[in-house]
Amino acid sequence: MGPLSDLKVVELGTLIAGPFCGQILGDFGADIVKLEDPGKGDPMRQWGRSLPQGHSPWWPVIGRNKKSVTLNLRSAEGQALARTLIGRADIVIENFRPGTMEKWGLSYETLSADNPGLIMARVSGFGQTGPYSQRAGYGLIGEAMGGLRAVTGEADRPPARAGVSIGDSLAAVHAVMGILMALHSRRTTGRGQIVDAAIYESVLAMMENMVTEYDITGYVRERSGSILPGIAPSNVYPTSDGDMILIGGNGDNVFERLTKVMGRPELATDPRFDSHSSRGINQTLLDELVADWTRTQALAPLLALLEANGIPCGRIFHPPEMLADPQFVARGSIVTTEHPVFGPVRMQNTFPVMSDTPGKVRWPGPPLGEHTEAVLKEWAGLSSDAVADLRQRGIV
Repeated sequence: MGPLSDLKVVELGTLIAGPFCGQILGDFGADIVKLEDPGKGDPMRQWGRSLPQGHSPWWPVIGRNKKSVTLNLRSAEGQALARTLIGRADIVIENFRPGTMEKWGLSYETLSADNPGLIMARVSGFGQTGPYSQRAGYGLIGEAMGGLRAVTGEADRPPARAGVSIGDSLAAVHAVMGILMALHSRRTTGRGQIVDAAIYESVLAMMENMVTEYDITGYVRERSGSILPGIAPSNVYPTSDGDMILIGGNGDNVFERLTKVMGRPELATDPRFDSHSSRGINQTLLDELVADWTRTQALAPLLALLEANGIPCGRIFHPPEMLADPQFVARGSIVTTEHPVFGPVRMQNTFPVMSDTPGKVRWPGPPLGEHTEAVLKEWAGLSSDAVADLRQRGIV
């Protein structure tokens, strides 16, 4: 079920950038056949904290809603089988270094000759063209080149990372957008095309007016920690019980309400704070005043007080808070699925929420090769004996 349930997808990628693209499509119903190296599979099966069962907590999420087929793409027979499977597909996803697919006889020209409507999503560090295209391009390199690392962290420390593989994920999301646009185009042209999603460009796309601001004013945006320079008060503040609270009180009306809640209504008319620009100029002082007040308050009653007065605020969420929070519960933001080893496993749901054709987590990441025989029979027309022969010779 799902809005993409009529689509067949072959995923050849590994790690995050390609597989997250496949995960999103699978979340909304696409039939995802993931080709994995026999015996090893996607490295994401081993990533994360070591568990006694030898299974990664990454794999149930990024492998969800996919069918695992083992296939040796370094062998001529494996490549021929891949061409057969892709010939039945609407979309193929890959995130190898540019040139790898061509080396395996799986170039877009070759594949589209047999399947003119094929859409190929190619996710890489630097794109399929240009002088850097052949470089190894992990997400952290794309994040730096696209501008994100330069503005992440404290000003007096080296650039920080976001805490998740955001560059890879952004490239995957852009690949999905490209696929959906290519599908729309195919409705009128009948032809597929290549979606070339580079990590550094996917990061660059999120960098707001950074380049234009420099081009016009010469200003180079730098790291500013937990604040956005010139936007105040908008920061993380301490509480009396050792926790932290985020408060966004930078709008004129919101700031006036905040000063009243603080018991300092005179601050709203103080020349240092009576306008957006003046609050920005005196940002450090204003943050100190707000922090002096919040550290006298416990987190829970402070949240209730600010919410009652229409002041944007929030706590720092970790998984325990997410699992218990009524907003997460009401919207089904986290769902439970049954894992063959771990039992019931909770993970994030499918997003965005669709009113008529919602996505669904149908199953977690499957065991390596679980669907090999079924897919090769259905998609390639092979018999059980033929699959057994391929397995014995290490092709699947």
